[in-house]
Amino acid sequence: MRVVLQRVKEAKVTVEGEVVGQIQKGLVLLLGARTGDVEEDVGYLSEKCVNLRIFEDQEQKMNLSALDVKAEVLVISQFTLYGNTSKGRRPSFTDSLEPQEAERLYNIFIDRVEAAGLKTESGVFGAKMLVEIHNWGPVTFILESR
Repeated sequence: MRVVLQRVKEAKVTVEGEVVGQIQKGLVLLLGARTGDVEEDVGYLSEKCVNLRIFEDQEQKMNLSALDVKAEVLVISQFTLYGNTSKGRRPSFTDSLEPQEAERLYNIFIDRVEAAGLKTESGVFGAKMLVEIHNWGPVTFILESR
């Protein structure tokens, strides 16, 4: 499982002209699942995301986690994170987890972030989405479960 984590001032996701998720200061988590991913991958990454110390303290050092600053979180499903571009000009998505299981893990991930005590919003799994991200820093990390 892979997450592209971005620290944001604000973000929102729109589907067919309707805002379905919107946050202020916090994290946008672009989540992709690959063949073989299981709930343990979800647990590891959700815990890592909410506890990663990427917000500045009073000395402007990255010392505070999303939990520490009561960040808001927007989770977006992104199967293209496992697109393989090593051959040819068209990505292959054979490593991406099949949609039904990927959606199940996506929903568990959202539940775990929310259970940590953070306001959590999400996109619509499998939908064409417009995601507006105001990356703050910019600060972006790529996290892997294995």
